[in-house]
Amino acid sequence: MYKVMLVDDDYPVIQLLSETIEWEQLGVSLQSTHENGASAFEKAISEMPDILITDIGMPKMNGIELTKKLKEQNPNLKVAILSCHADFAFAQQALKLQVQDYLIKDTFDPADLRQLIKKFKETLDEQNTKMNKHLQIQNLLNQNKESVKEKFIKKTIEQPDMNEGHWLSEAKSLGLHLDQSAYIGSLGMIHHYSSVKELYVSEDTLNFAVNNVVAEEIKRCYPGAVHFQHGIKGLFVFFPSSLILKRNALTEAMECMKRIQHALKRSLNISLSFITGDGCRDLSEFKQELVHLINGCHQRFYLKPGTIVEQKEAREAPTEDLFSRYDEAAAEMRELIMLRDEARITEYVTKWVNFLEENQFAPELVKDWVLKLLLDLRVKLHALQLFRSQQTIDYMHNEIFEIQFLDELKSWLLNYFHSILSFVKEVYEQTKRKEILDAFKYVTMNIEKKITLDEVSSYLYLNPSYFSRLFKKEVGETFVEYVTKMKINRAKELLEQTTDSVGKICERLGYDNQSYFIKIFKNYVGVTPIEYRGGKA
Repeated sequence: MYKVMLVDDDYPVIQLLSETIEWEQLGVSLQSTHENGASAFEKAISEMPDILITDIGMPKMNGIELTKKLKEQNPNLKVAILSCHADFAFAQQALKLQVQDYLIKDTFDPADLRQLIKKFKETLDEQNTKMNKHLQIQNLLNQNKESVKEKFIKKTIEQPDMNEGHWLSEAKSLGLHLDQSAYIGSLGMIHHYSSVKELYVSEDTLNFAVNNVVAEEIKRCYPGAVHFQHGIKGLFVFFPSSLILKRNALTEAMECMKRIQHALKRSLNISLSFITGDGCRDLSEFKQELVHLINGCHQRFYLKPGTIVEQKEAREAPTEDLFSRYDEAAAEMRELIMLRDEARITEYVTKWVNFLEENQFAPELVKDWVLKLLLDLRVKLHALQLFRSQQTIDYMHNEIFEIQFLDELKSWLLNYFHSILSFVKEVYEQTKRKEILDAFKYVTMNIEKKITLDEVSSYLYLNPSYFSRLFKKEVGETFVEYVTKMKINRAKELLEQTTDSVGKICERLGYDNQSYFIKIFKNYVGVTPIEYRGGKA
């Protein structure tokens, strides 16, 4: 809906027009009213109107000055002068500013203004239709051009044998002159792509917007540089440079990358990080530059939004085993959820993300570790009747493995834990079986201690006999059977995730007799603890 600004120092006129003109029915909205031009101009800076209806003689800034200033900001602004001045000089000034109509208050009829607004709306509709068609055509042309460039990069990477002469000719048509200059390559990747994408109608629209901003910024700060789209989340930029003075050339290229980052952040609120390559002089080196940049996923995973770094050789594997800390992370996570401690979610996620960053574990290993944590939590919550996920395991797997940066993983985990905790709290608040849920929580929190029926009954302030009957009725098994099952599940986790001996695990779980523990384990699992660990190795 088009926005109308009404400006007149005669308040009765503003009141009359505000109340007698059916703005909404005319397909416009009365954005604001003002009693002087200065106030109207200040408002228009933050929210530009489509239609201006203004008096001429006003304090602080008259209507002619206001029209001139707003036309400089919005040349398509439609203006109607509503004034008591019949002087030809005023009308002449208005005509010079391409004012669409000049209405005299003495002979003014609101019906004239209604007709004028209808005419303004029709003109604006026509202009917008033409503009949209132009943008659609331009969009299609740009999409086709970017598609050709992307296919060129893909072909360069994937085809083993290429005719260098033909390749140089095609590269030249796309603005890449490797027969005349060396280039420094860089790979830029969009952070939090999923969140960014939600703000746009489609991925094509987002890519179109990004490519436009990058192209405009390159034209300003580094003419001769060429950018190529890389999938839906990234882009290559190649900067013509002398590799003899590589350090100077790299500094200039990085300045341009910073400007690209600032432009994307300012206009589209997109964070981009860059990794720069070693430079290239011919087809072979160009191809090598592309491959090295793409394969730098380890270094890229740990980049912060808005950073620019030089490509590094792959790091040596960390000395610490990530899965040796699994049991600790899992225990803290269970405690967090079972105690419904929302305040500690950020602290927990930050602690473990910092640990991952300090050790720079391989991204795929990190994702495996996180996925296992979440799947184990999911199984436990299902067993406790506290959670039923609508998402399949495959969906969760795909979501996590689509994440490209550690900072994205951190945001994803924070959102996930908050949603899980919200659901658990809701179950606790709605269920009529709070005693059973509290018993579940008690067992989970004390699984590595000896747990008795009397002890839990006392914790719940219930008679042991009553609690025993209630538990069997609600859960379908006795309390002792439930505790044994949960302890055996915990024993399986310890056998898989630690190097503790069977005796140590037996002791940790509160069993006094190792032979009894082994017998119970075999009854539930079908094999002894040693056989179970051997089968999982």
